[in-house]
Amino acid sequence: MFSYFKPLSLAIILALTSFSFVSAQESKPAEQPKKEEKKSQNSNANMTAEQVAESTIVIYGFPGGRTTLNNIRKTTIERGKIISVSADGQKDQSNYQRWILRGDTLDKEKIRFDQELPNAKYALIYDGAKLFGVYNESVFAPREDAAKTFNHLVWHGLDALLRYKENESKLELAGREKVAGVDYYKLDVIDKQNRRTRFYVSLKSFRVMMLEYVDEGTNYRRKFYDYNYAQQTLVPFRTVLWANDKQIEETETLTITFGQKIGDDMFQGG
Repeated sequence: MFSYFKPLSLAIILALTSFSFVSAQESKPAEQPKKEEKKSQNSNANMTAEQVAESTIVIYGFPGGRTTLNNIRKTTIERGKIISVSADGQKDQSNYQRWILRGDTLDKEKIRFDQELPNAKYALIYDGAKLFGVYNESVFAPREDAAKTFNHLVWHGLDALLRYKENESKLELAGREKVAGVDYYKLDVIDKQNRRTRFYVSLKSFRVMMLEYVDEGTNYRRKFYDYNYAQQTLVPFRTVLWANDKQIEETETLTITFGQKIGDDMFQGG
């Protein structure tokens, strides 16, 4: 089901990125490998916002980048579990399934999210135009908090960066920051609805390890863990979400497959 690869060296990353951000240099003697490696790493320090974004896309769809992502992720079927933390600290676990039919842009995507609670099971569906819920084959309008959580996953998720060009989003580089000893680019993606998401992109691996956004005065932070390649595309198998420095959710992906047929009836109500 999955294809796993060893972590990529920086030299491979740079060689396969469409942007040339390492200046041509003459070969150095073999007895100086550490010095050469240091120069290569330092050459990543002055990239543009577009170079950071495109380098990240190459890594997430290695080796073809955007083409690989578009070809492989035409559909997504994902299964996992969610641990939600309430305001009083109580934890509730639920199982979920997600089906995605890829659109030309994120707002044309079709998404179905089924959540199984201890005493109920319901679905939230975005059919490429509107969001609605389904419970016992009856269509309902989702609660505001449920709709907000669903929309955050779409508009403030990894695809906001990986598909920035298709979505006609703007890019801004907000400098660099070292967190827990790791150097990050802070890359802001602003979509056409002026929704802004800040991505923390590792200078070494070009993986997104964290993102941040603000909604209605609440500061959200999502961290990504347990990365692995699934069918040539990079997937974080665990994420943790904070709201104003309080952990509110942890999601673990158990299985994920791309390219399997999904019918349009999955995104209809009733």
